[in-house]
Amino acid sequence: MIGIATKDALSTNAINIGKLLNSKNIFFIPFAQDNPITKPTSLSFSPKYISKAIEYSLKHEQIQPLIL
Repeated sequence: MIGIATKDALSTNAINIGKLLNSKNIFFIPFAQDNPITKPTSLSFSPKYISKAIEYSLKHEQIQPLIL
């Protein structure tokens, strides 16, 4: 289970996040841009989806939608 919270997710770390998204048995908590105006490359997970994301991951499924 991964909860993204980084300032450079849509720049330097995009390739690494993409690799993880394509990996088996790695699940993400749904995330969105933190503030597209002042932080254009920042992503942050949504805490309200943690328990639901865990439920799905125990069934080996990724909660959808992943990108909010």
